[in-house]
Amino acid sequence: MRSFAHMTGIGPLLLLSFAACDDGEIEGAPVDGLVILGEQDVATAKLSTLTTGVALTGNLQPYQMVEVKAQVAGVVTGVAAEEGQAVDAGAALARIEAEGIVSQAAGARSGVAAAQANLALARRQHESARTLFEAGAMSEIEFRTAQAQLEAAQAQLATAEAQAAGAVEQAQRTTVGSPIAGEVSDRSVNEGEAVNPGQTLFTVVNSAFLELQGQVPVDKAAQVREGQSVVFQLDAYPAQEFRGSVERLSPVADPGTRQVGVTLRLPNEDRRLIGGLFATGRVLTGPETEAVVVPESAVRGTGADSHVWVIEKGLLVRRAVMVGAKDDERGVLGITSGVRAGEMVLVAPGDVAEGAPVQMESAPSAPVEGEEG
Repeated sequence: MRSFAHMTGIGPLLLLSFAACDDGEIEGAPVDGLVILGEQDVATAKLSTLTTGVALTGNLQPYQMVEVKAQVAGVVTGVAAEEGQAVDAGAALARIEAEGIVSQAAGARSGVAAAQANLALARRQHESARTLFEAGAMSEIEFRTAQAQLEAAQAQLATAEAQAAGAVEQAQRTTVGSPIAGEVSDRSVNEGEAVNPGQTLFTVVNSAFLELQGQVPVDKAAQVREGQSVVFQLDAYPAQEFRGSVERLSPVADPGTRQVGVTLRLPNEDRRLIGGLFATGRVLTGPETEAVVVPESAVRGTGADSHVWVIEKGLLVRRAVMVGAKDDERGVLGITSGVRAGEMVLVAPGDVAEGAPVQMESAPSAPVEGEEG
């Protein structure tokens, strides 16, 4: 008995003929060398658009994702953003009540005002001392003393302003703002909750672009370049095709896996797509060409020994072929010579003989109405 491997995933290349045996195996009848085939054992060579590419799979994620953390300790008040809400860069998401920090800022500002007043007085005294010194009514020591007092007042003001800047900045951190424009994807704090510095309060994402990050072998990475077109297929939208591009390529391969990181980007300005969708991104590394294609499993041998088994006038004929481009996603090979569109080829043939007669397996008859099985 001869048998042929079961073929799946050929899609439009399948020749729909007759049903297979109940056990999934195809019998090859040894009587007179006759080979009986089912629909899973043959495919039709077809003229098709063939594109070469490198495929990556994974989840699409927003190209910007920021965790907004508390920068001061206190109690959250005035939560102003909810999940799914669009926010502008700098928009207030919440406020943290921290009276001690606010008081320090107010005290620091008062210190600046006092230092400014002291400096103004020191300047007037210095000007008066200069006038008296130039008129000979003041000694040089007294004039230098007034000048030193002015310089000390200037230094005191600088110190007060520096302290105030730090205190005011700390007080401003009581307002929790969004660092980017986008949408709130998560709110992990409630009104009245006590928080500490470093605690995550919100997550804000910008999904104007979605990114797919993956890795490809070093030999395939040599075909990938920034800016190349990418065709995306999304599980959530099986009948649609989306277009994007290669955003960046890691300059160094992982020494352990010999894989290179690749990031693909998909435009999403209308925010139609959401992060987390599973997708396949195919980098188009070559131009689209018209070619006769057959399933990859139909081609046996390599190089000059590449061949297929063609059904020609009811007989099996071994045909040498020249293999062209390969489409990994569809699992097909372009054939530049040796097979014509419309010819039937065996898929993953076993031990077959040149010139063996072929018969397609008959489909089971439909039961007659009222007839017992």
